[in-house]
Amino acid sequence: MQYTKLGNSDLKVSRICMGCMGFGDAAHGQHSWTVDEEHTREIVKRGLELGVNFFDTAIAYQSGTSEQYLGRALRDFAKREDVVVATKFLPRTAQEIEEGVSGQEHIRRMLDKSLRNLGMDHVDLYIYHMWDYETPLYDIMEGLNQVVKEGKARYIGISNCFAWQLAKANALADAEGFARFVSVQGHYNLIFREEEREMAPYCREENIAMTPYSALAGGRLSKHPGETSKRLEEDSYARLKYDATADQDEVIIRRVAEIAERRGVTMTEVSLAWLLRKVTAPVVGATKLHHVDGAVKAVELQLTEEEMAYLEEPYVPHRLVGVMAQNTQAAAKETHVWSTGDQKI
Repeated sequence: MQYTKLGNSDLKVSRICMGCMGFGDAAHGQHSWTVDEEHTREIVKRGLELGVNFFDTAIAYQSGTSEQYLGRALRDFAKREDVVVATKFLPRTAQEIEEGVSGQEHIRRMLDKSLRNLGMDHVDLYIYHMWDYETPLYDIMEGLNQVVKEGKARYIGISNCFAWQLAKANALADAEGFARFVSVQGHYNLIFREEEREMAPYCREENIAMTPYSALAGGRLSKHPGETSKRLEEDSYARLKYDATADQDEVIIRRVAEIAERRGVTMTEVSLAWLLRKVTAPVVGATKLHHVDGAVKAVELQLTEEEMAYLEEPYVPHRLVGVMAQNTQAAAKETHVWSTGDQKI
């Protein structure tokens, strides 16, 4: 395993981050392909044995049971100071808004609940899961700064945002002396490269770590065209993200398979080796032991410049989908509000 600094932080993280969205009680979530606690423990233990020290979960994953499973496994198999734990919080609910719960109070409540789930007194990275258009940015940044000052979070990150939003947030943090976002977790992989337009250059300029999710496109970049799995069949959100471009994506997937066969490695290794040249640490979900093995092996695979170009050449622009498509609509409404003079920050 290789390790690196997470952006402008003191956190030393493995080049592979274990994504924990597949952990948790399926009865409390939206995914039937999640794994129970026994299998979660096996997967976490294997990751630790192979040098993974970076784990990403969220309070939204299976109603907090992902956090609970991960916390208990890490408590049994690792020393707290040897692992880097990230979790995320969602925007205020409609009920909280109606009750007048501030952004600062919402963050405090969410983090306290996550810490109880994890059985920890702090997280290393607390991530703003998606932009909250109903809460002033000042409240979010002040709330995050408070939990950093209290020692409940060492650093803060953001997910599912545009480059201009990240720039705006960190500019506000600089002006107010608040903690800055040190990482961004966006949708980025070999068949969805829209982050290369503005986010990737901005992060290079500011030394902000990119830790993208959907590193294997919901399994599509690890399987030959026509192969299937329970997740591919049942993950409706992944189908929303990729089905519309399946034909053009298949050209790239076939090239991944071609290089994997020629190099005597798996498609997972090729796909992640490409992404590892672009980012700090991809978030790689694991619901089976071999998922961990393949992700870790990718760290050692060096693709040639010719192979990199061959994989990239067929790509065509993709439309934004899912959370980021919703962000586009919400941002447009917010811009309209500003243009009428009713500004808010």
